[in-house]
Order: sequence, then C-alpha cells, then structure tokens
Amino acid sequence: MSLKMWMTESTGDYSDNIRRLREALNAAEAVVIGAGAGLSASAGFDYAGERFEKYFSDFAAKYHFHDMYSGGFYPYGTPEEFWAYWSRYIYINRYLDPPRPVYRDLLALVRDRDYFVLTTNVDHCFQKAGFDKERLFYTQGDYGLFQCSKPCRQETYDNEAAVRQMMERQRDMRVPSDLLPVCPRCGRPMTMNLRSDSRFAEDEGWHRAARRYQNFLESRWERRILFLELGVGGNTPGIIKYPFWRMTAQNPGAIYACVNMGEAVCPEEIRERSICVNGDIGAALAALC
Repeated sequence: MSLKMWMTESTGDYSDNIRRLREALNAAEAVVIGAGAGLSASAGFDYAGERFEKYFSDFAAKYHFHDMYSGGFYPYGTPEEFWAYWSRYIYINRYLDPPRPVYRDLLALVRDRDYFVLTTNVDHCFQKAGFDKERLFYTQGDYGLFQCSKPCRQETYDNEAAVRQMMERQRDMRVPSDLLPVCPRCGRPMTMNLRSDSRFAEDEGWHRAARRYQNFLESRWERRILFLELGVGGNTPGIIKYPFWRMTAQNPGAIYACVNMGEAVCPEEIRERSICVNGDIGAALAALC
C-alpha cells in the first residue's frame, strides 16, 4: 500500500462522524479495536499535573522531575530508591481504577459483538473494566508483571503482592533491601515486563494472545470488519495504525475509524472508507452509547 497523501483533518463534522461511526459499528460483523495511550489519558490516567503532584510530590521535591515518565528514567542512586518510585508508579497505574468510565463505555459498545483488542497500553484497564481476557493482546507488556532483567528465561511473574509490600513498607522514598525483587531462577534483579529493548520477555501467555489475534483476523477476513483505532499516536505506528490502514486497503468490506484528539487522520487511499473523529475519546464513546 502506497501512502502518498495524508488527510490532516477529520473527515466531516463531529456529529456527522459520530453518526457514521455508530452506523459502521452496527453494521460490522467483527470489530478490531486498536488502543493507544490516548485511551487511558481520556480515562484520567494523566502522568503529569495534579495527579503527579498527588502521588509524587516528595519525589519531585527531591529529584526535580515533574512528570511520571521522567521519574521512570531517573538514574536513582540505589535499587531501594528505584523500587520505591516504581512500586508506587505500578500501584497507581496498574492496581487503581482510572477516574473516568471510558473503558466501561467502550465495553458497553462491544460486549455483545465479535471483537478483539490489540493494545500498546500496559495498565490492564481493559481487564479491570471487564473485557474478556481471551480477546486481548497486550503487545508491549504489563505493569503487573516482573521478568528477569537478563532475562534468563522467557517467563514473567505476577507482582501484585510484591508491589503492595513495597508500597506499605517504603519510607523516605526507599524500600527495605529485603523487598528488592530477584529472579527465582537465577537470582538476578527483576525488572518490569515492558518492551523497551531486546530483553523484553515474551512469555507463553504473550504468544498465545498473539496467535489468538492472528486467528481472529484470518477467520473474519471475509466479513465486514470495523478497524477502530482509539488514542494511537505516532510513537509506535507500526503496531496498530499502519497495519489497520493496510488491512482496510486490502479488504474492500472493511471500515477504518480513528478517534483521537488532534491526531484523527487517514491516508487518502482509504478516505472513502474512513471515519476520523477529532475529539476526546471519552466524549465520543459516551455519545455513541
């Protein structure tokens, strides 16, 4: 597929696009949801501003960073400081529910439909909202999993109990040394199961989800498919955005829809079968509901 021309504005006005998206959803025989960070941001998972100050004002005062992402890359002097920050980060972004019901609204739209979710988000919001875990593929990992930092094996380990202990026992932005997580196989330090380099562990659960996603696409290919992209930016377009464009172009019965604040675009080649809604995802889903 040659992407020679871009549309940089929404296709049509907002209310008309919501109507068209509702019609496309009702007509679809299968729905493939591609979800990026913008979906969780719409649900209230902000990584700066008031929410950052609420949970990390002590870290901001000591280390002089002003958002959660920067804190994740800070060169802490000891592993005790590192895990004090990351246990708190994981706890609020993985084990707490998002403030707004965006994920529940999305589930209400697709619960009784034939759907599958592909997401780069690692905050587990889909499962917390009640989505079927057999219809989810988290390509980039999960805040709720540890892995060996080498890794010595392609295995992951549930971290909820460890994270909660580190949260409860940390003092002065340090966790006790006896709580530092180590690999049960080789004794090396643990790290988060997040894709950042070639050391990301793709365990058997990851591969099963990848196969389920591929099987879903192959078995529904002859049906009317709605590729629904929500909050996907330009950081990793090769995972969701570009494949959705390509599959829409290849399947004459497919519709591509994108809901995004300021980034609702599509290639000229699939313009006639695209719906681009430029606006807040939560508001759009509420209107659809």
